[in-house]
Amino acid sequence: MSSVGRPAAYGTTDEPEGEPFMSSTAANEVRTPPAPPRSGRSAAVFALWTALSRVAGLAREILAAAMFGTQGNINAFVIAFNVPNVIRSLVADSALSAAVIPIYTDLIEQGRKRDAQRLIGALIGLVTMILGALTLVAIVFAPVFMPFFSLGLSPALKAESIHLAQIMFPIILLLALTGLLAAVLQAAGEFGVTGFIPVLWNVVIIICLAIGEVVLPPGARVTGYAVGILLGTVAQLLWLLPYMRGRGPFTLSFGRGFPEVRKVFVMMLPVTLGLGLININASVDNIFAGLVSDDAVSSIDKAFRLYILPQGIFSVAISTVLFPAIARMASRNDMDGVRNTVTSGLRQIFFMLLPASVFLIVLAEPITRLVYQRGAFNAVSTSLTSQALVTYTLGLVFNGASLLLIRSFFSLQESWVATKVAVCGLVLNAVGDLLLFRPLGAPGIPLSTSIVSVVAFFLLMVALRRRIGGLPNGQLIRSFVQCAVSALVLGIMAWATYRVIDPVVGRALISQMISVSSAAAVGSVGYLATAHALRMSELSQLTRLVRALR
Repeated sequence: MSSVGRPAAYGTTDEPEGEPFMSSTAANEVRTPPAPPRSGRSAAVFALWTALSRVAGLAREILAAAMFGTQGNINAFVIAFNVPNVIRSLVADSALSAAVIPIYTDLIEQGRKRDAQRLIGALIGLVTMILGALTLVAIVFAPVFMPFFSLGLSPALKAESIHLAQIMFPIILLLALTGLLAAVLQAAGEFGVTGFIPVLWNVVIIICLAIGEVVLPPGARVTGYAVGILLGTVAQLLWLLPYMRGRGPFTLSFGRGFPEVRKVFVMMLPVTLGLGLININASVDNIFAGLVSDDAVSSIDKAFRLYILPQGIFSVAISTVLFPAIARMASRNDMDGVRNTVTSGLRQIFFMLLPASVFLIVLAEPITRLVYQRGAFNAVSTSLTSQALVTYTLGLVFNGASLLLIRSFFSLQESWVATKVAVCGLVLNAVGDLLLFRPLGAPGIPLSTSIVSVVAFFLLMVALRRRIGGLPNGQLIRSFVQCAVSALVLGIMAWATYRVIDPVVGRALISQMISVSSAAAVGSVGYLATAHALRMSELSQLTRLVRALR
């Protein structure tokens, strides 16, 4: 399992324009912070950009699957990409943004805008120095530590994973800087600017893959994939720079004598462990997958790409939009606001992810066939990937809901709770992998991940209830049950529709598009009709989000 996490965005201000990263001797300003943006429109806009980015990411995966299949050096690429991604999550964009946003927002809420700018300038200086050095060390010593992440692969694939990792290690520094800029934009209250950067990232990679297919020999095309990852990450950072005008000046420094800088790094420690351990789970999964078979690593990775699609569109959008809002409420000690916001977010995640989960489970093989089966990706690859997709998806809604709960603890500046849960999850996942990979093969590894997702969700719920004075359990359970009943109707109608249409239209690409999309359309109608019959308030909230885009 591997993924690149990137922060989403906020972004308008009425500040005078100025060059980013320039020093200034202006006095610290005291002013009333602007009102937060309408979260409904922000969530809708961000969800739209995220949906487009996931479509672009799916297009990237389709192209990569056709070029590389699930055998050979694509398995080295998956390992090589996951290692810098884990390091990135430990010390770069995800952990850094999660630690910065609550403290930066708190300074803005106190009217200490100039101190907030000083904080960002100091972090830019420190991140560049520390992560720049770490990147160089990782590149130089990759031949020493990379083989430990590719147990079970052949010597040739191990050597390839070292080479590819060295190309991609600079994303650690680049994503850290991107995360800092995105945090500033998020705290300003707008999402459109950085909501676009995953789209840009995927487009750059697709272009590199297409060029590599034409100009590179078959054995070197995976190197073009790695170069595409690097160039796409550079493009993200360059895209954000113009939008930082007017948000500074950010005086570059090392933060000496500035307590908020130390506070960020103190808070980063549990955030780093909490977020990083999630991706360390991916490394553990890859190790066990490599022990199953040579193509288990890439088949699980391809299943993960489908599994993460609805989560990326819905729960990531909701959690990212609500994160600064919850941080503002926590800064004002408005626990009623935190409680209501978290409850509303969880209900929306249930409403979006439960039907997506059922649809992916009942039509796992047709969906996998439609998306991937062409070129080097054959029927055997489809079977392996669809089996892993089913066991992954069992925990989808719980993993998506946990993302909001974790962000809530970050907003409360009490991230050690989420870290303790992540540690428990790491141990449980390793034990699950060990127990399940032999009897179940590749599907046992994502099944372990799903079990961990369920356990982590309930642990986080219990801890958050204690911290904020309770959550409306009855309301949440009723919402979950209503969504589950509606999703069951969707699953039955989607499955029946596909079974009727598939034998008639056949298995050609266009035919499969017709059968799968028809099943999705009929199932969606059934879901919405059932939700309407049950008078679910989430349906009216969804209608308002759609209207917000107009």
